[in-house]
Amino acid sequence: MTKKDPFSALRIPEFRWFILMRLAIVLAWSMQFVLIEWEVYRITKNPWSLGLIGLMEVIPAIVMALFAGHIVDQSEKRTMLLKCFAGTAIISVLYCYLVYPETTKIIGKQTFLYAIYALVFLGGIIRSFIIPSVFSLLGLIVPKSQFTNAATWSSSSWQVSAVIGPALAGFLIGGIGVFNSMIFVTVSIILGIFMLLQISKKPILNKKIGEPVTESLKAGIRFVFQNKIILNALSLDMFAVLFGGAVALLPIFAQDILQVGSEGFGILRAAPAIGGLLTMLASTMFSIEKNTGKKLLLAVFGFGISIIVFGLSQNFWISVLALFLSGVTDGFSVVIRSTILQIYTPDDMRGRVSSVNSIFVGSSNELGAFESGLTSKLFGVVNAVVFGGVMTLLVVGTTAVASPKFRDLQIEK
Repeated sequence: MTKKDPFSALRIPEFRWFILMRLAIVLAWSMQFVLIEWEVYRITKNPWSLGLIGLMEVIPAIVMALFAGHIVDQSEKRTMLLKCFAGTAIISVLYCYLVYPETTKIIGKQTFLYAIYALVFLGGIIRSFIIPSVFSLLGLIVPKSQFTNAATWSSSSWQVSAVIGPALAGFLIGGIGVFNSMIFVTVSIILGIFMLLQISKKPILNKKIGEPVTESLKAGIRFVFQNKIILNALSLDMFAVLFGGAVALLPIFAQDILQVGSEGFGILRAAPAIGGLLTMLASTMFSIEKNTGKKLLLAVFGFGISIIVFGLSQNFWISVLALFLSGVTDGFSVVIRSTILQIYTPDDMRGRVSSVNSIFVGSSNELGAFESGLTSKLFGVVNAVVFGGVMTLLVVGTTAVASPKFRDLQIEK
């Protein structure tokens, strides 16, 4: 039996640039979102305002997702990403202006909030194109025999930045302020653009260039809903992320409940990402092809338990541990779902399938933030988090009972 090479995908030069690009861009995103959350809550002291941040991003992400997938499938992927990253850089520069200490005094708090929400909305539109472009580009850089390893490393690169970004943002808020931290974010985006330029343009594999939008979108949706493996994986993760969106309320836990300040906030934000990163790095060493369905169900179940413990905790380090374990379990879920999508999606449908995925899962992060903000307003912050965890457990139980074929899934390569 041939020993598994955990670094096989990393031996491809363009894939290494792809990973570095992802590191830089996701670092910028994760920092940017934390900085925005912190500044908005500092000014408003209202959890509803945090929920609105998620809502402003999820609306365009959902509305534009399928159309973006169609465009991506008919476009050259690197060029599309360059345009998206350029737009992201411009938005970041505008954020720098808004968080400049004197800006709020000049334009007023209400105008500041409207401007933030508008930029988040524009960022959601751009993100709807970035997600399917990144997914499609990955499938063009590595051979199919390396999809599992590449998907793991790609997800791990996301987690590395998600580890560093929130912690770095938390520490930098206290060290150099929100404005200078946002400048750092802008520089990181520019570095991501440079790294993307090291990857060559790729062929457009879609054989139906010029296909009417409605027909293209119908084909993508039909494929996802007819492929029960993909559909069940996306549905399970969607509801788990939707109801487990406690991370959106971390500024409240850090400032009001645990009272640990910006440094503690950075640790809390980093804890789940650290757990996810360690899990993903470990997953490069072993196979997930056996008992795939059961592993995914157990991972999401563990995620729900961790969220409940976090919501009930009054101790900072217990809260950190609970968030760490939520990252561990979520890391398993991400690796399994990413592998399923890469293996079972045809090359000419990657953009559209990834867009459907972004509606099911990617957008549920922001929709989960909105759900958490709304339920915390209605029932209180702690009750909102516990409710989300309990609902996650119910989703897992329902899926396990209602979908025995998915529960017994073994990945076929």
